Amino acid sequence: MNLLAPARLLLLGAVGLSGCVQLGPDFQRPTVPWIDNWNSPALAQASQQQPQPDLKQWWQVFADPVLERLIAEADAHNSSLKIAGLRVIEARAQLGIAQSGRYPQLQQARADSFYLDRNQSGGTRPIDSSAWQHSAGIDVGWELDFWGRFSRAIEAADDSYFAAEANYQDVLILLRAQMAETYFALRTSEARLQIARTNAKQQKRSYEITEKLFNSGQHSELDLQQAKTQYLGTLSTIPEFESQVHRTRNALATLIGRPPGPLPELASQPGLIPLIDRAVLQDIPANLLLRRPDIRAAELNAAAQSARIGVAETDLYPSLTLLGNIGWSASSLDGSSRNLDMGAGPSLRWNIFDQGRLTNNIRVQDARLQQLIEVYRDAVRQAAREADDAASGLSAALQREQILRDSAISAQRSMTLASAQYREGYSDFQRVLDAQRALLVQQDSYLISRSNAVSSLIALYKALGGGWYSDQPLIDSATREQMQQRTDWGDLLAPPADASSAPAAPTAQVNLHD
Repeated sequence: MNLLAPARLLLLGAVGLSGCVQLGPDFQRPTVPWIDNWNSPALAQASQQQPQPDLKQWWQVFADPVLERLIAEADAHNSSLKIAGLRVIEARAQLGIAQSGRYPQLQQARADSFYLDRNQSGGTRPIDSSAWQHSAGIDVGWELDFWGRFSRAIEAADDSYFAAEANYQDVLILLRAQMAETYFALRTSEARLQIARTNAKQQKRSYEITEKLFNSGQHSELDLQQAKTQYLGTLSTIPEFESQVHRTRNALATLIGRPPGPLPELASQPGLIPLIDRAVLQDIPANLLLRRPDIRAAELNAAAQSARIGVAETDLYPSLTLLGNIGWSASSLDGSSRNLDMGAGPSLRWNIFDQGRLTNNIRVQDARLQQLIEVYRDAVRQAAREADDAASGLSAALQREQILRDSAISAQRSMTLASAQYREGYSDFQRVLDAQRALLVQQDSYLISRSNAVSSLIALYKALGGGWYSDQPLIDSATREQMQQRTDWGDLLAPPADASSAPAAPTAQVNLHD
């Protein structure tokens, strides 16, 4: 019992001294003074604030079941999202490594057994002997966390883990926005292809009529060549639109984790582009910006780096380690003794002469922190710029869409009248050509303006951080099973138990009209 008393005292000292000081700065969120009162005229014009239900899945406002199914499939099979989820798992394992610093860093059991054959000649007492020698022992070393080296390391790893989760949510936002953008880009290309084919069909009829009239001698060749030129010009745009449809469909297939090829579900409602109204926001834009996952990730990365300054500062001070050892040794020689040794005591290490290496390492860590603070502030500015640009683009696209809608209707009426007057002999063929050309241009411009409005709305949701929530696991069951077959992961691959600690989702809603 007397031999164990010093070890017990050292253990009590370790518990008492461990973690009583934390060097380094305590992190404070970087200040962005203008964000508290930030709002923009463009956002005020493009949106209205009303108490609406929390819509974490903003794409549902388009009421397009095909889009909803494709986004759900992308959530389950997109490779970029899977990689982001695996990085969260990696950060979780890194956190486990850091947390091990709370316990004795050296916990080593050893055992040796070797055969010794000694032949000593000469001298007054020659020796010729052989024997087995055996030894076993346990060595324990516990560096006390007196200056907060390990607690700061855990703090940094913890912040890095939550930053990885925020990056996963950011990838989710980008994926869903890209899915919606690509889907409606495909629908726009389909609609433009349909318009080109319809106009080409009408122009072909005009060309055939002028050809018959020319062959009968009733019209000059000029009308024939002009009709032919316009028809062939419109016809030449069809292959490019078909190529756009093909490329966009392949991009959509890649996003949802399929090989390039046909997507049968897209056969329904081809060329459908939704008509949208203003965006409806539940919260003020400044709050929505700060809840963006990429901004939260930037803040957490800065917090992790702040903790690393404390880790670097601990190198300036002595480290106190408690050492313990239990050893047993024996030999097969007759009459040899068997020994059981026990020892414990403190060990002090201090880098006194480092030639500025430790001090400059602290400066390096502090400079990196200041860089990440600027990254955070710039991320907030960029988010505000993206939201303002998207809101401005939405307002402009909606205004242009209304004008072009009326213009397309007028162009359709003009072509009908020009064709009727030409058939009745009240006007020449040039008016028909001009009306056909204007109709194609106005109809195509109208489709593009509708597409731009949808793209601006999607960009606004993305800029305000909408759509980060998903009930999908970080890794799918097939990947989890594959990893567990390779490595003992314990419970690290299971979803976190506290799913409610995630930040609240930005909410926004869009009103649609027929």
